[in-house]
Amino acid sequence: MARTERAAQTLDMKGMNCPMPLIWARNMMEIMEPGESIEVLATDPGTIRDFKVYAKSAGHELVNWSETRGLITILLKKGAA
Repeated sequence: MARTERAAQTLDMKGMNCPMPLIWARNMMEIMEPGESIEVLATDPGTIRDFKVYAKSAGHELVNWSETRGLITILLKKGAA
């Protein structure tokens, strides 16, 4: 992906099972300003699916996600709503 964004914060949720990464990220998003981004590090494969659904339903942007050797990195940008 050509776009590069810097996350306001990184949330390290490695070793935590779903839905914990999403719950923690959602709580952080509530106090962030629109346009700010958060990076989430996780290891549970269900995290990708959860964040795709959450971003779409909450009006946020799933900027990017990747998985390398079991480490999932998600960049989520808070929407205007």
